[in-house]
Amino acid sequence: MKAFHEVRNYRSDFMVWQCAYTNISFLAHWHQEIELIYLRSGSARFCINEHNFTARAGDLVLIDTGDFHYSDSSEMKNELDFLIFDPSVISPLYRHSNYAHPLISSEMLKNCGLTEELASLFDTAHTELQEQKPYYQEIVTASLRSFWYRLRRVLPREAMDTSRNRRSHMLEEMQQLLAYMDSHYSEDITLSFAAEKMNFSESYFSRVFKRLMGINFVTYLNMIRVEHAATELKISGNRVLDIALSSGFNNIRTFNRVFKEITGYTPSQFLSLDDPDSINLSYYKRKSPHQEFVEYDSLTLVRNDERSVSHEKTNPVPQTPHS
Repeated sequence: MKAFHEVRNYRSDFMVWQCAYTNISFLAHWHQEIELIYLRSGSARFCINEHNFTARAGDLVLIDTGDFHYSDSSEMKNELDFLIFDPSVISPLYRHSNYAHPLISSEMLKNCGLTEELASLFDTAHTELQEQKPYYQEIVTASLRSFWYRLRRVLPREAMDTSRNRRSHMLEEMQQLLAYMDSHYSEDITLSFAAEKMNFSESYFSRVFKRLMGINFVTYLNMIRVEHAATELKISGNRVLDIALSSGFNNIRTFNRVFKEITGYTPSQFLSLDDPDSINLSYYKRKSPHQEFVEYDSLTLVRNDERSVSHEKTNPVPQTPHS
């Protein structure tokens, strides 16, 4: 499903992106970039790999390359500042840093003398990326590297042990499984089949999948299938039954039920909409009628309250964010 492997488009060949938003969550996804999230105000719930926690004003959340992450903060107010960059900006040979925990509290930042440098990093990235004056790439790179290595100097990291290697291997296998599901959604992909591909028991696989993705395996698979079916309904002109079968559903009754659960409409109602492109096929959309995708950004990003106004510092261009 496109929403879960994010491939961000940048405004130039300099792969650094910065933007701020108010009152948002985001769906479970992963990407190759490193992501820093600075909480300007409020609070937000995050899940990053096996870590579930609440971050508050002044805290920094660090999402390393390949980490599964989502935020379900539908009842929280927050202002989040994002800085996303390709690991090669730090080092051409960068590998996952394996920090012990992705939450860096405001107190820890203060004790390490990094509070002002963190604020300076985000302010510098915002100004330089927006104005793009001569040498802006070098200035942003220098600021990022300075902060990153000062942080690396003080942050505790996990010991190089067998359990960490097993977890890293498990995350890689999960990425491969998700890619397989994206390509083979029309086939009979059962829970037992997916668990076997991961060499897990069904019960253990179910727990791991829910912890990483925030939704269960069947819901995830159905979202992939409904997304495909909705596209086919809009553009193909094929019979609904044929679309249901080609999307991986065994019968029209199940297809109608699942389609409505995820979109809020039956397939026939969806076809009669004046603008079917306006429907957001999102688990979070179903959880709350006041959630919507943030304009001009990744489909993983959803606003918690439709009355909130996006606080976009970099005026991002429309993205084609996923593969």
